[in-house]
Amino acid sequence: MLNVVLDTNIVLVSVSSHSPFHWVFQSLIEGKYSASVTSDILFEYEEVLAEEMGISLAESAIETFDNLPNVQFVSEYFRWQLISADEDDNKFADCAIASNADYIVTEDKHFNVLKRIKFPKVNVINLNQFKKLFNQ
Repeated sequence: MLNVVLDTNIVLVSVSSHSPFHWVFQSLIEGKYSASVTSDILFEYEEVLAEEMGISLAESAIETFDNLPNVQFVSEYFRWQLISADEDDNKFADCAIASNADYIVTEDKHFNVLKRIKFPKVNVINLNQFKKLFNQ
C-alpha cells in the first residue's frame, strides 16, 4: 500500500467535504493509502485546522487520524535538518525518512530542496501528481 506523509497544507484543503480536494481525505478514510504522522505533525494539523476552520472540525479530523488503522504513528530518532528555508517543515521530512514513506505530498515550495538531496532520499509530489497515482 502506498505510504505518504501529508503536509499540513494538503490536510487543510482536503478535510472539508465541500473542497475539490476532499478526495485526499476521503481516500485515506477508505483505506486507499496509508499516511505516516508524528505527534508534532498531528499537533500542527490540529493547530492550523482549528485556526482556519474551527476547533470542532479540527478535533474531528484529529480523531479520524487517531482511529484509522492505515495511519501509522512514527517516532523519529534523528533529525536530519534537510530544509533550511523553513525549519518547521523538517518534521515532515524526518517522518517520511523514519516511516520509509513513498512520498511527501505538499504544495509548499520549501520541500523542493529534497529533490536535490540524494541521501536520505525523500520523494516529494504535489496534489496533481498524487491524483495521477490514483488514476493509473
